[in-house]
Formats: sequence, C-alpha cells, structure tokens
Amino acid sequence: MAVMALFLLVAGSAAVAGLARRTPVPAPLLLVAAGLAASYLPGLPDYTLDPHIVLPLVLPPLLHTAALDSSYLDLRANLRPVALLSVGYVLFATLVVGYAAYLLVPDLPLTSALVLGAVVAPPDAVAATAIARRLGLPHRITTILQGESLVNDATAITAYKVAVAAAVGVGATWSEGLKEFALASLGGIGIGLVLMVPLHWLRVRLRESALLENTLSLLIPFVAYAAAEQVGASGVLAVVVVALYLGHRSWQVDFETRLQEDAVWKVISFLLESAVFALIGLQLPVVVRGLGAYGAGPALAYAAVVFVVVVGARFVWVFPATFLPRLLSARIRAREPEVNWTAPVIVGWAGMRGVVSLAIAFSVPATVHGGGPFPGRDLVLFLTFTTVIGTLVVQGLTLPPLIRALRLPGRDAQAETLAEAEAQNEASRAAEERLTELLRDERNALPGPLSDRLRTVMERRRNSVWERLGAVNEVTGESADETYRRLAREMIDTERRVFVRLRDTRRIDDEMLRTLLRRLDLEEATAYREGTS
Repeated sequence: MAVMALFLLVAGSAAVAGLARRTPVPAPLLLVAAGLAASYLPGLPDYTLDPHIVLPLVLPPLLHTAALDSSYLDLRANLRPVALLSVGYVLFATLVVGYAAYLLVPDLPLTSALVLGAVVAPPDAVAATAIARRLGLPHRITTILQGESLVNDATAITAYKVAVAAAVGVGATWSEGLKEFALASLGGIGIGLVLMVPLHWLRVRLRESALLENTLSLLIPFVAYAAAEQVGASGVLAVVVVALYLGHRSWQVDFETRLQEDAVWKVISFLLESAVFALIGLQLPVVVRGLGAYGAGPALAYAAVVFVVVVGARFVWVFPATFLPRLLSARIRAREPEVNWTAPVIVGWAGMRGVVSLAIAFSVPATVHGGGPFPGRDLVLFLTFTTVIGTLVVQGLTLPPLIRALRLPGRDAQAETLAEAEAQNEASRAAEERLTELLRDERNALPGPLSDRLRTVMERRRNSVWERLGAVNEVTGESADETYRRLAREMIDTERRVFVRLRDTRRIDDEMLRTLLRRLDLEEATAYREGTS
C-alpha cells in the first residue's frame, strides 16, 4: 500500500508539473492547488509529511542541485546581501513573528510562539528562484534570492532547535543559543570544507567510469548532510559548501560524466520538486484534524494576521538592509552597482515559504519535558500550513505581474551573446595554435582531410555565436545559424531512420544500431544546445 501511495504521488505530481509547462501558472502553485484538491478525494492514502524523510532524504538533493547550478563567484561577490537575508532576516523574522503570535493568541507561551517564528522564517529554496528564472529577473537579484535560499534553512533549523529546547523545558540561555548557532554554522561549513576536496579528487580519479562517477554524485549530498548532522553541525551548510565547490570544478570531470550527471540530476530535481509541492497541498486534512480546541474562525483570523506579519517583516528588513550599508560605506557604493526601490520590492515580495517550514513544524515534539502536551503544537502546525499556502498563492500569483509592472531591466541577451562570442573567439584562437603545434609532431600526423575537418569544426564553433548576432530570415524569423542547426537536425533524423531500417532488414545488428544512434544523439544534443543558447 505504501509503495502504491508513493507511486501515485510521484506519477500524479509529475503529470501536474508537466501540465504546468503548458500554462502561464508557475508549477509550484499548480502543484499545491492540485494537492489541496486531491486531499478531498475519498480513499486517498494518508500523506502525512514525515520530517525524518523530508529533512535528510529530500532536502539534501534539492540543495545539492541548486548549489551545483549556482555560481560560487557570483555568490562571493554578493556575500553581504545574501548573509543579511539568510542569517539576519531569518533571525529577525523569528523574533518578530514569534512575538506577534505571542501577543495575538491567548495562552500561547512565548517559547511556543518563537517556535512558530523559527518555523515560518525561511523562504522556500525552490519556489522564488524558479519563478525568478522563468521571468528573467536581473542576474544579481536572482543570485541573491538563490544564495539566500541555500543558507537560510540552516539558520532557521538552528533557531528552531533553540526555541524548542526552551519550550520543552530542557533550558536554553542566550549563551547556549549562540553556542548552538556557532556549532551549526561553523561546523557545517567546516565539514563541507573537509569533504569537498577528497570527494572531488575521487570523482576525477574515477574518470574511466562515468557510471561510478554518477553513483558517487548521487551519494554526495546524503554523505555531506549525514556527516555534519552526526556531530551536531548544519547538514544544509555542508551540502551547499560541497556542491558549490564541485560545481565550480565540474570542468575537470570527464565529459561523459557531466552529460549523464546533468540529465540524472534534472530528473531527480523535477520529481522531488513536483512531489514536494504536491505534498504541501495534501497536508490539509492533517492540519485541520489537529486544530482541536481552536475553533475554525479564530484560527483563520490568527492565520491572516500571521501571514501579514510574515510578509511585512520581510519588507521591514529588506529596505534598510539594502540602503543603509550603501549609505554608511563609500566602499560598498563604489564596489556594488546602483540600486533603486524596485529591486528591494521584488526581493521583499519573493518570500514564499515551502516544504521545509512544514517539515520543521511536523517535527515539533508532542510533549514537553514533564510529559505534558507541547503548548499550542496544533496551532503552530496550522499557522505554518496557512502561511505556506498563503505566501505561495498570494505572492506566487502576483510576483509575475508585479515584476512586469515595475519594468525591471531583464537580461541583455545581445550583450550576453557578444560576450559569449568574444570568449569563443579567444578559445578558438588558442585551440588553433595548439592544433598547429601538435601537427608538427610526427606522432600526430593526420591525412589532410582529417586535419582540415578539425579546423572546420573549430571554425564552426567560432562563427556560430557571431552568426546569432546577425540578421534574421524575413520568412522564417530565424538567423542563418538557427536555420543551419534546423537543417542539421533534419539530416540527423534522416540518418537515424536509415539506420533503423537497416537494423529491421538485418543488415546491421542491434548493438551496432545503438552505437550509431548514440553518435547521432550526441551530435543532435550539441545542435539543440547551440540552438537554444
């Protein structure tokens, strides 16, 4: 039964995510809506979110893929705003939301209210950046949002542990809280720094076997997370540090490994993200059943206020964090690009919460140290659920029109293509010089047609990017380069059909067919990537 329930979740969420690509609605929102609708279906399996599965088994691969796709250099260049959001804002939101809930809800202890604040403090690691990339936000804003989402879970989980310790009665002083935070942050970074070099060394030494390298790649986020958590450090930070280093050094890995790894992680990320957002919606029956003594009317009123406080607190933090450092430091003004009020508005509104908040909420203990029930646990879970749904729906649906209304400058495609062309031109010149040098050696002697082919391929790479800057065909709207690629893919498809016909008539066997098709697949993949770059 459990296997069938898992199959239904993965298959259903993947189908909805695929459908979302044909609609203007972002996939996370459609998946949450589908989960909410499905939660009312009779006979549906119980999909109670288990934090012992989500935190160690779902969060590490999602963080790993996000960090692999991030830029270490860009994050380092934006370290100050990323740190202010991922650490400063999370702690600020924990205190503000917690104290507001304490004042709002009668008989809710301050410690339980701070648990709620820590739970809802971190924006989601997937939703905001997914929407930002889809809408083509300026590169720096996307980098800041992505960097925040990579680190803020570590801050929130640490704050949550301190608040829970105080709530259950095992004691937690300010000094103990700072010690816990230092151990989690510095320990997680330290574990990541210790692991990243030997793991990369091992990946490079497995160059002869792409399958072994990809098997290791699948294990890396879980190894880093478990190693850090085992010593009480932040598994989140360990995963991020390792993945940033591996992504920065990925060029040193064999090409076949990179191709396989990219495909494998895209599939894993797609399935996990789809299932995660569907799971959020499916939690509705669980949180409603648990309301207990809290009536629906008061609980919804609390939820509305908490939602407003969560959204407002982000703006209260983001605007001073954006402009005060620039006002106080001439060095920051000289080093960082000029910003106006539109950028912090987008960053402030892109604060959707997600599955990590729900997973932490479900991990709130049922009892305190003396054996009594954890005060307000059911309400904390309900308010977390409504905050997650509210931010995903309200902010997720309104973020695209807000970005369009503010008319933020998008990426300059022409400038990016020009930079790519200049880089390719410089690389091609170096490759041409290297080829001339190699061909002088008798050991590298080649027949004229083959050496000419090497030069032709190199020249093709050099010219292809420049051609994208040229005029377009008035009939098709394509550039000459795009038409070339389309015709090349048509020729490849024709060859593929011939190979299959030869196999069917037994002129070649299946093993030879697979070899020939793989060669064509690699050529077509190259043509497709160039055509969409």
